[in-house]
Amino acid sequence: MSHEHVSYLELLARGAATEAYDRPVLLARASGAGPEALAELEEAKQLALRVRAELEGRRRREAELSALFATAHDLAGLRDLDAVLRAIVQRARSLLGTECAYLSLNDPVAGDTYMRVTEGSVSARFQQVRLGMGEGLGGLVAQTARPYVTDDYFGDARFQHTRTIDTAVRDEGLVAILGVPLSLGSQVIGVLFAADRRARVFEREQVALLCSFAAHAAVAIDTANLLAETRSALAELERANDIIREHSGVIERASEVHDRLSELVLHGGGVHDVAHAVSEVLGGTVEFTDEGAGAARRVGGHAVREGDDWVAAVSAGGETLGALVLHGQPDLDPVDQRTLERAALVTSLLLLARRSAGEAEQRVRGELLDDLLDAPDRDRRLLRERAARLRTDSEAPHVVLAARIDRAGAADTAADTGADAGGRESADTGADAGGRESADRQRLWSAATHLAATRHGLASARDGGTVLLLPLGPGESAADLARGTARTLGGTLREPVTVGASAPVRAPLDHPDQVAVAYEEARRCLDALRMLHRSGQGAAAEDLGFLGLLLADSRDIDGFVDRTVGQVVAYDRRRGTDLVRTLDAYFASGMSPARTKDELHVHVNTVAQRLERVGRLLGPDWQSPSRALEIQLALRLHALADAVTAT
Repeated sequence: MSHEHVSYLELLARGAATEAYDRPVLLARASGAGPEALAELEEAKQLALRVRAELEGRRRREAELSALFATAHDLAGLRDLDAVLRAIVQRARSLLGTECAYLSLNDPVAGDTYMRVTEGSVSARFQQVRLGMGEGLGGLVAQTARPYVTDDYFGDARFQHTRTIDTAVRDEGLVAILGVPLSLGSQVIGVLFAADRRARVFEREQVALLCSFAAHAAVAIDTANLLAETRSALAELERANDIIREHSGVIERASEVHDRLSELVLHGGGVHDVAHAVSEVLGGTVEFTDEGAGAARRVGGHAVREGDDWVAAVSAGGETLGALVLHGQPDLDPVDQRTLERAALVTSLLLLARRSAGEAEQRVRGELLDDLLDAPDRDRRLLRERAARLRTDSEAPHVVLAARIDRAGAADTAADTGADAGGRESADTGADAGGRESADRQRLWSAATHLAATRHGLASARDGGTVLLLPLGPGESAADLARGTARTLGGTLREPVTVGASAPVRAPLDHPDQVAVAYEEARRCLDALRMLHRSGQGAAAEDLGFLGLLLADSRDIDGFVDRTVGQVVAYDRRRGTDLVRTLDAYFASGMSPARTKDELHVHVNTVAQRLERVGRLLGPDWQSPSRALEIQLALRLHALADAVTAT
């Protein structure tokens, strides 16, 4: 065996660094060794490096197995769950050589995920972060029950980034993250992470190792939970005798509340009467709310405890209508829980009865409006009587509004997905779109009828949307009413709702034929808004400039002129100035101040001063193409009106 081969064995024996294996080749080359000798040395070097890599792998696997055995030993003598979880996280960080490791657990009550154990973390924000389900890399792991790794967290688009998560990760300075699921059977209860503050690639063996640690962590958590459940069961048995002794009194209270609730229903009591009766029987304070029933809904409508309160969902046919909330009785026994649930059932019956009455009134409102639109020659006395029963103010000026839900890009999506390669419409896609449109119309009609009832007006579903007949409030214009209606309906539905309004209709029941005319004007205004890409807004013809003249049935030319250049005309009349003529000359000369001063025979500075005054009166955007077009049209109409007056 040559001296150089002995050198490689010595390097292997003392575990030398990789770069030390180049030295024998360099020394041989320096001493003038021939090509065959150098090739033999190079081959020996490669063989030694392979042996070194194999030895390193074995040492690493021995360390990993040792850590896993130590973890299993800790589990066998489990007394402190937090201590075992900290040991798992510490060993994971050490064996993977990462700067940070941490473990998060799901909170099924709060519906989020929280940080349980961290190792190597320096950010307080990161150590206390709580995440919503499905957010971040951890959310992706929890959803798929599979490990995920990223070498650049902020540049990875596979999972949902949120401000809370990104801020915490940025504070900690993490870049590369590996996450594996903590699973009990098919249920993911948390995630185990290893992370670095620099870009790195996690090898397959490292992913498998972290998965092994995660399996041990899940066993530890399950064992601790079983111990906690066992202790809880023992405590329940100890309280059983006390519950039995109190059971007789509870049964009596349940019988009392049953009798009182039955009496309330028979005598036409309301929701708050039910809450008051249950409050007296249970000794706390019961209130009805249309919010906060989420926890009760998740457990099938049974009464559940939230903090110091008890909540029972008020539901019918799978729809949650609200909840009864009991305050002041945190230790409610099972029979009293059933009492609260029975009260919730009675409340749902009362609400359904009220809803049925409301839906009947909505149908009556829609039928009256349909008659005004389709059969204006009906007996006006009968129309007035029907309106009076609905508490509609038939003498006030009303506005007809056409409303429709508008989804941006809905038409494009239908065009892209609604036909197959041969041009045939997809039956499934068409059915889905039709079902969605039908649902939209129903939701819009429901919201519109509620708005009509609160404003003492009428509403009906029509032409794929909804039509409303609403009275004008004091100082309110048709445009104000259209914008307010678009905001109200859009906020209720959380969808953009576009609303077009007609000009006011005086005493619509005295002039029912004008309602249909006004509806056509409102529809034209609605179509114009959609063509102008103003979906989700409300407007009347007066909001649309000269386009409004084409849409409006009344052709309010004087109103258009006044809204467009009225301030300039009024200024000339008050001050004796010549701003209107200056504007005419300015537009006629191609908006050139130099040619304008020649036309008016004044100094160019005079033209500039007059145009500056016009800008203060009409606003800084008066020379934009759309405004300039409207101003020129208004000037022409104003000149025509003056010519007619002069003759």
